[in-house]
Amino acid sequence: MNPEIKSYFPILNQEINGHPLVYLDSAATSQKPTPVIEALKEYYEFDNSNVHRGVHTLGNRATEKYEGAREKVQQFINASSTQEIVFLRGTTTAINLVAQSYGRANVEEGDEIVITYMEHHSNIIPWQQLAKERGAVLKYIELEEDGTISFENVRAAITDRTKIVSMVYVSNVLGTMNPVKEVAKIAHEHGAVMMVDGAQAAPHLKIDVQDLDCDFFAFSGHKMVGPTGIGVLYGKKHLLEAMEPVEFGGEMIDFVGLYDSTWKELPWKFEGGTPIIAGAVGLAAAIDFLQDIGLDEIEKHEHHMAAIAMDKMSAIEGLEIYGPKDPAKRAGIVTFNLKEVHPHDVATVLDMSGIAVRAGHHCAQPLMKWLDVTATARASFYLYNDESDIDRLVEGLRSAKEYFSDVF
Repeated sequence: MNPEIKSYFPILNQEINGHPLVYLDSAATSQKPTPVIEALKEYYEFDNSNVHRGVHTLGNRATEKYEGAREKVQQFINASSTQEIVFLRGTTTAINLVAQSYGRANVEEGDEIVITYMEHHSNIIPWQQLAKERGAVLKYIELEEDGTISFENVRAAITDRTKIVSMVYVSNVLGTMNPVKEVAKIAHEHGAVMMVDGAQAAPHLKIDVQDLDCDFFAFSGHKMVGPTGIGVLYGKKHLLEAMEPVEFGGEMIDFVGLYDSTWKELPWKFEGGTPIIAGAVGLAAAIDFLQDIGLDEIEKHEHHMAAIAMDKMSAIEGLEIYGPKDPAKRAGIVTFNLKEVHPHDVATVLDMSGIAVRAGHHCAQPLMKWLDVTATARASFYLYNDESDIDRLVEGLRSAKEYFSDVF
């Protein structure tokens, strides 16, 4: 990866606790490059207006940028139409929309919803609630010892009673890259639809929803160098057309009478209220930035970083790494624990050296239970990280181990 990429991220040019910042928490949220920051600044300085309804110049400019962002997203994930691109607050909102709209209309008592143990809470709780409401059965695909899934277990979980299969593309804890295309094929063989949580995939992999043949795909802008508060739900057009909106108000209506109303066509019937205009502008700039670098290059870089990190971290006695041992099977996420040291303590000591990692259950408590731990520490790499960041991490971990050995 070009070493100059880091220079595009002004937040990285600072010291934390007297040390140069090493940011290894991109799985939680990515940092923002100058072109994205400037795109947001330009929008608010020159084009700020509400969209669709106005006929004045600012309104036309804002609408052009907002709908232009939709076209950019369509091309980014290779959707067949902009009507299949719904702008929402993020991945969580998108999954909830599918559960509340498609799920309520199609899941009946005794039907099955299938997920995995490695899901983020955002891809568990909506299905728990739907299953309770509809009297459905929530099933989990068993994991292999290394945190991957086998097709044997997928086929064992999905039956003719299955209505929805929802799976993370890339685990935010294990880094596992799931074979969602093949799972979608199995789901379709049983008449089920396939929902993909792409929050950790869209920033790092080239996405082609038509090739994956998933029915729904969700991702967030803030994990892919875009702004917070903007996300995308992709859905196959015929499914979205049959779905009812779950949020009602301005923008999403066609005609409002005293006792009944009708909705706009896709995708606007799902975008009630003033939409996330600036967020869409920033997301479009983020897509341009990532595509200029190349998603293939980003993926290659992250596999390289994961391989080096796992190799160097494995040399630390008492450090356990979770997830696939083969770096080719995982994204740039390395989750770990130091023996007899709580991950929050590890993260605190690292922060004192200017190294930012995440510690906790990572919104994946069922997976923590499966791993037989209460919490873990996580280093997640992105396009602005390099080998020197790994060296700083390893040095910090050795210092943390030495410190707590002396304390205890």
